[in-house]
Amino acid sequence: MSDKSHEELMKPDGDVNPIDTDYQVGQDNIAMKIGPFGLDIHNRVFLISGLAVVLFVFITLAFQKDVAPIFGEIRGWLTTNLDWFFLSAGDIFVITCLVLVVSPLGKVRLGGTEATPDYTYAGWFSMLFAAGMGIGLMFWGVAEPLSHYGAALGGTSVENGVRTDWAPLGAAVGDPKAAADLAMAATIYHWGLHPWAIYAVLALGLALFSFNKGLPLTMRSVFYPLFGERVWGWVGHVIDILAVVATLFGLATSLGLGASQAASGLNYLFGIPLGETTEVILVILITALALVSVMAGLDAGVKRLSEINMILAMALLLFVILMGPTIAILTGFFGNLASYVEHLPALSSPFGREDSNFAAGWTAFYWAWWISWSPFVGMFIARVSRGRTVREFITCVLLIPSLACVLWMTAFGGTAISQVVNDGYTAVTEADLPLKLFAMLDALPLASITSFIGIILVVVFFVTSSDSGSLVIDTISAGGKVDAPVPQRVFWCTFEGLVAIALVLGGGLVALQAMAVSTGFPFTIVLLVACVSVIKGLMSEPRG
Repeated sequence: MSDKSHEELMKPDGDVNPIDTDYQVGQDNIAMKIGPFGLDIHNRVFLISGLAVVLFVFITLAFQKDVAPIFGEIRGWLTTNLDWFFLSAGDIFVITCLVLVVSPLGKVRLGGTEATPDYTYAGWFSMLFAAGMGIGLMFWGVAEPLSHYGAALGGTSVENGVRTDWAPLGAAVGDPKAAADLAMAATIYHWGLHPWAIYAVLALGLALFSFNKGLPLTMRSVFYPLFGERVWGWVGHVIDILAVVATLFGLATSLGLGASQAASGLNYLFGIPLGETTEVILVILITALALVSVMAGLDAGVKRLSEINMILAMALLLFVILMGPTIAILTGFFGNLASYVEHLPALSSPFGREDSNFAAGWTAFYWAWWISWSPFVGMFIARVSRGRTVREFITCVLLIPSLACVLWMTAFGGTAISQVVNDGYTAVTEADLPLKLFAMLDALPLASITSFIGIILVVVFFVTSSDSGSLVIDTISAGGKVDAPVPQRVFWCTFEGLVAIALVLGGGLVALQAMAVSTGFPFTIVLLVACVSVIKGLMSEPRG
């Protein structure tokens, strides 16, 4: 991602169909100096979203015992009552992307008919992959396939006419092979086309309306075809505020998960005590590292860290493939893809589900979490995707990371399931969620070294996500300015850490998940409307 000025970033190459508007980037901003620090903020978006976050942190820290059960009730109500809504939305995003790929609109080039890509495929993939779901893969790579496997193998249970088990679909009681296939299909469903379609839709909209239409790189610009000049007023303010809040809490959820897993790894390797204190200290330390990355600049910070992380992640993945059940992993990659395709219609069906715990507790939560991440990841992908055609953009953003996730889950989850089924290794099933990765690695050679690499990966994913997220939130809250003063990014980076701490202390994992779902719900509506706006915008563009 390049440190370009707004003018350089928005200047098209070749033919485009720009939108004629009198709005100037930053015209509603307040520019001031506080001591040696400069500020350039959108008055309403920054103030309202900033005050909302400060108020949330204060209330959560002041009333920890009182808010914890509230978080649980919020998450339960939203996922149970609106699971059909989240699942339907996920399907719509995938269908939108597939239609754009095969339609003539796929020929539109982001940045103009003569634009060329700013980054090589290697640099592009490493940045979007590290930012997109790095911490999640580390946390759930072993935990999720193993959880689905155990639930599917255990079969269904019914009380008062309602299923109480957590198995996907109809389970696979007593059949280890079928249970493993179903577990991997369910896992890939949560990490494949659907989440990347969520990212792709918003990223495409941001890139199109900034690079081709000449509008500010902010969320409200995507909705210009539907609302016209009203996007510069309160309609746009509300969209941008929702984007800031959703991004902040989506990031805080991941940072909280990362701190939990890093704490478990440090306890496993060095005996450091587990608990909220350790997790809070980790959040503080890693947020400090993110601040260093923020101040180093984009190319020196995010890009370099992302590439280092990709090398480490690929090394750990290769190690697990070679030291684990190698043949089973390599053949399982294709077998798991086939299982995914086979079970996809049933898994993605929003209505008539008997597996309500799975659909609400797993899928609805995941979709809300991905959606809360979409402003952050979408803008990040948009910034690094100038010069790609729509067809190339969607194909790569959907397929390449999805296949990488399939390989990762097959290697880590498949190895863990093999350890249980073939070796009778029970430690990995008995371990707490954050510790399952380390329990799996413990049964392989060089466990101390690989576990330490795992901790480093969690930390660096944490840093790159926090740094990239701070950039995106700052851009939105600065009215679309991509070169706003660094102290503003420092402010948001610091508050991401504070929100993560507040959620860890105010209810742990349940609180983290509750806030991801709560902020993801209203932004789902925003994204659904964005699908229509993106198609309208593409229809007016020249096709190179």
